[in-house]
Amino acid sequence: MKIEEKIKELSHENLMLSEKVGRAKNELINLETLNGKKQYYIPGKDILPKDNLVVEGATIGNVNTPTKEMNKGDKAKEVIKKNKGKTNDNVGASDAVIDVRKLDFRIGKIVEINKHPDADTLYVEKIDCGEGKPRTVVSGLVNHVPITEMQNRVVMVLCNLKPVQMRGITSEAMVMCASSPEKVEVLIPPVGAIPGDLVICKGYPREPELQLNPKKKIFETCAPDLKTNDNLEACYKNCPLFVENKGPILAATLKGVPVK
Repeated sequence: MKIEEKIKELSHENLMLSEKVGRAKNELINLETLNGKKQYYIPGKDILPKDNLVVEGATIGNVNTPTKEMNKGDKAKEVIKKNKGKTNDNVGASDAVIDVRKLDFRIGKIVEINKHPDADTLYVEKIDCGEGKPRTVVSGLVNHVPITEMQNRVVMVLCNLKPVQMRGITSEAMVMCASSPEKVEVLIPPVGAIPGDLVICKGYPREPELQLNPKKKIFETCAPDLKTNDNLEACYKNCPLFVENKGPILAATLKGVPVK
């Protein structure tokens, strides 16, 4: 019995070794083929993989006799194409939506402010938006808000506008205000809001674009629906803008006026 068991054990080892040798040969052939070395089929020698002939460095697998596996592959490709089409349709539908979810409103803090050297009506601010490096922002607020009220102020900022040159200085965001023809008020974030906090709007899950494309006029499309309500809350289509678990974004006194 011991001899028979030993024979079985050795037979099993031989089988495993044969399989390893076969795999090693196939890997060698593939590597040689990738490096441009020609392979030649020798009758009676099982060197090449059974389902492939290598000619002049190119692999041709059962070209004239499609197998079930190939048919399965074709079906899989067809399914992938269909799914890819569905995915593209979904992406297209998402891109077609233009509303407040595309706007990247965040909380920032003005850490430095000066008057623009070449424009009497403009401030140049450094605003911490929780990104590690402050953004440079140019705001036309000199005639509306004293510089002392702007220093170290916490504000709501639109962060995904395309940077634009304003009298020689690149502005990388916009400080959001409640605005009437007679008066402009910088919006007031809730107590406890800190740089980097996201501003959200119920019913419009955030999907901000990395950078707004001016040709799509996304902000311009949303702007008519950005207003303060009778509770002084900044809203989009009457839905308040707020920082989660901290509170709404408010104007000081202006009701029913555009937010911009």
